[in-house]
Amino acid sequence: MDGQVTAGQLIEVPTPDATGMDRRAFGEFVGPGGELASYSFGWVTGSDPHVGRLSLGFGAGNPGGGTFHAVVLDRNGGYAFALVDEPFERVPEGGPDLTAEQARAHPDLPFVWWVADQVMASDPRAWWMRHWLLLTPCIQTPEVFEKQEPVLLVSNDDDDELWQLIGPTAARDEGRIGRLSHAIDEDPTLIDVLDLEPGFKATRSAVGGPWMSHRAAT
Repeated sequence: MDGQVTAGQLIEVPTPDATGMDRRAFGEFVGPGGELASYSFGWVTGSDPHVGRLSLGFGAGNPGGGTFHAVVLDRNGGYAFALVDEPFERVPEGGPDLTAEQARAHPDLPFVWWVADQVMASDPRAWWMRHWLLLTPCIQTPEVFEKQEPVLLVSNDDDDELWQLIGPTAARDEGRIGRLSHAIDEDPTLIDVLDLEPGFKATRSAVGGPWMSHRAAT
């Protein structure tokens, strides 16, 4: 049985040099046995190295509690975690900040990785971070690419898992290639369909309206 992930606040601020955005998402986790943890993950657009960051803590005020810090890396089209010494964020359920060496020696590290996977699978902001991390491409109609029209149809192709973003004007042959994460930067409501399975599409009548998803016609 999986635990319950509850997404919390999202903080977005320009970087000090105004070249990108620093995004930090927060949330809570409750395990099947009542285990409590809290987390924060985030990324900085235009950052080098191109990695996400994660802080996950549990056991605040109790012996053995701690906050684990890691980077999130692209690994063969998926993601991987690597422990680091540098703290990323303070989280409510976290105990003392652990170095990478302390975290590797901690008996609850397998639980921490399990929670981290639950967060990556369940928090929509983590899907956004993952597409940023993987530089996921998408085809956009010229009108959507030029920000002349809103996205009203999103599809995830079954054969190549290529995302398509279409506005009121029907798609034509001259589609433009962009980054899916950049499209979400422009319209955060697209985050609601980032769990779209290959072979499905989602439509809406207006920005902010409800999405309706169904299998795409073959």
